Amino acid sequence: MFSLFRVSAVLAAVCALSYQVDALYTKGPLTKRAQCASTLSAAEGVATRIQSHQFNIITGEYSELWTDANTLEDIHNLMLAAGTTTWDSLADESYIGRIANQGIIPWSVILGGSYDDAQWVILALWKIADYRSAHGESTSAFESSAATIYDLVSEQWDTTCGGGVWWSKAKTYKNSITNHLYLYTSAQGYLRTGDATYLANAQKTWTWLQSSGLRNSQNLWNDGLDMTTCTNNGQTTWTYNQGVIASGLGALSVATGDATLQTQAELTLDATISLLTQNDILKESCDDVVSGGSTCNADQQIFKGVWTKHLQYYLDNVNSATTTAKYSPFLGSQDSAVVHYGIDSSEDVSNTWYAANQGGGAFTAQSAASGLAALVAAAKYGPC
Repeated sequence: MFSLFRVSAVLAAVCALSYQVDALYTKGPLTKRAQCASTLSAAEGVATRIQSHQFNIITGEYSELWTDANTLEDIHNLMLAAGTTTWDSLADESYIGRIANQGIIPWSVILGGSYDDAQWVILALWKIADYRSAHGESTSAFESSAATIYDLVSEQWDTTCGGGVWWSKAKTYKNSITNHLYLYTSAQGYLRTGDATYLANAQKTWTWLQSSGLRNSQNLWNDGLDMTTCTNNGQTTWTYNQGVIASGLGALSVATGDATLQTQAELTLDATISLLTQNDILKESCDDVVSGGSTCNADQQIFKGVWTKHLQYYLDNVNSATTTAKYSPFLGSQDSAVVHYGIDSSEDVSNTWYAANQGGGAFTAQSAASGLAALVAAAKYGPC
């Protein structure tokens, strides 16, 4: 039934070869690839709805800190892709941007000891800085805030369970997403600054992750560790974990020239496509289109979009026509699913993409950002 969503790998390869030069392991600006105008148009419609329906201009917020950070990142990612300035003032209007610009309240207070949330904010600040740099605007407040937050996170590494960053200041849990993010922010931090401290942190994080037991026999990453035994707790293999590890490994492969890191990333990307989908569409374990069936909370409603965004970042770093051709059809499937099954007549987006909504899908700020991220990733690397 999803034949319309599947595009042949041959066609995807032609598209990728038309737009992208295969240039592995190059630091600096990546090869620019044409964006799909029709997909960007759909993304702009969703972003317009988010800003009119979800954004509180008084507080500068959409919902909660970490998902707000992703939404800010997604909208600036969209503007960079489309070459537009539609939401040029958003960075300064947003709560995160106000804190970065004013510097009155310390980031340690704002973040409340949540070290995964902290790193989502870093990614938003970096994307804002990229947008502002592209338009000749000052980036110092955003880059310095990102550096400050990164140092706060780095302080949370210790030798409990052999290493890793704590999830929170309570120091009761070490989990996949916090350390996948630390791998990515460290490797990407090195590519952005050339500071060897970032690279050393990325390398030690990957070394620890490999021995942590967090990745299971299916090449998927479970939620975290049982802190009594320091073993995999067997909890849910959320989609976003499988995306962020890939972007981190992609960035580290560029930093080191180690192609085996791409192999490791794609083991998990391929396992996601094989095991965390229905009809070739990403499906969270809590997703259910039937009324009363879905149990996804607000956080979980954004996970699939995070996966697609970090696949985009992985492809950005790998910068290979062959790898793009491999994943382009799947990104096209997510695009079609969001457009056909996720977006309603008001351009709100459901958290369920895999089938037509029968009352089970939620329409929230988080689910809208998730759909937006999928469209922007598909505009860059999906078939057009």
